[in-house]
Amino acid sequence: MKGVALSPSNNFSCYAKIRTDQTPRPIKSLTQFQFPLFNNKNQNQSSKNQSLLSFSVNSIKNTETPITQPPPLVVVGSANADIYVEIDRLPKEGETISAKSGQTLAGGKGANQATCGAKLSYPTYFVGQVGDDAHGKLITEALGNGGVRLEYLKSLGSGVPTGHAVVMLQSDGQNSIIIVGGANMSCWPDKLSDQDLDVIKKAGIVLLQREIPDSVNIQVAMAARSEGVTVIMDAGGMDAPMPQELLNFVDILSPNESELGRLTGLPTESFEQISQAAAKCHKMGVKQVLVKLGAKGSAFFVEGEEPIRQPIIPAAKVLDTTGAGDTFTASFAVALVEGKSKEQCLKFAAAAASLCVQVKGAIPSMPDRKSVLKLLQSA
Repeated sequence: MKGVALSPSNNFSCYAKIRTDQTPRPIKSLTQFQFPLFNNKNQNQSSKNQSLLSFSVNSIKNTETPITQPPPLVVVGSANADIYVEIDRLPKEGETISAKSGQTLAGGKGANQATCGAKLSYPTYFVGQVGDDAHGKLITEALGNGGVRLEYLKSLGSGVPTGHAVVMLQSDGQNSIIIVGGANMSCWPDKLSDQDLDVIKKAGIVLLQREIPDSVNIQVAMAARSEGVTVIMDAGGMDAPMPQELLNFVDILSPNESELGRLTGLPTESFEQISQAAAKCHKMGVKQVLVKLGAKGSAFFVEGEEPIRQPIIPAAKVLDTTGAGDTFTASFAVALVEGKSKEQCLKFAAAAASLCVQVKGAIPSMPDRKSVLKLLQSA
């Protein structure tokens, strides 16, 4: 598979021996990270928006001069081929209905979030696994085209298929999803390689989800915490209690309201109930909880502080909500690693999610930075 490199210490029979000339080298310093430079004088922004949208890197003319780059966003997680079927409604038990259309697009919560980070022009690495099949090639190409660094994406042998999902997209833009784990849940090492742990420890933020084994997430979160790296845990994925060992190393837990209800066993119908459920998360060891509330916006709960609420930025049209939560979480992470306030992070993420729901597909719907900044200027 072109463009996929293998970590040398992961010598498993299920790994395809391809492109060994591209084995990733341990990262020695942050100056090795490359990402686009932005010229602030070309951004015609009001002083109000300047504080929210400013970039920390100044443009320079001599591109041969070594540049100290910011620590990257590192996403460890899943990559799926999303098989879309468009339907008027969900079928009833025992019923067969016809779909209006169907197509296969790249997706998966990890791949979605990594692509979002890269398209927002922040240096982003993806640590994950795909199969040596057509779906794996589709995902690898989509990630690469989105600007994601793929040195830590591994291709498993032909006996392990790429993860995939069936997305039933209804006419109002809402969706129901069935996931098949495939490579996302197979052949992970008992201990992650030094190369994988190295990029995690040098990250600015590590972003996790629950579409890969909890044991992998625990290793990653522990490694990140050992170096003081912020860990954001998207609660989406497997419908099972989250291990306390994992929660102990999570800085920000990011569920939607239904996931928050399942995690805590509490109702989440009203904002008061959501606040109580977030308080229970605090008692479980997570001091910061970022809740995605769909059409009701979002809320950020920090233990001992008043919650911060952010309404949605209305979309001109809603075609597909797939990937909107991933876009929100990843956009929040990008703004946070750039040093923005929590209020600014929430607004930036709301703008990105608003753009996401206006395009069909997950990875194809991830907005670029220019589009988000333009929406924020008019919001």
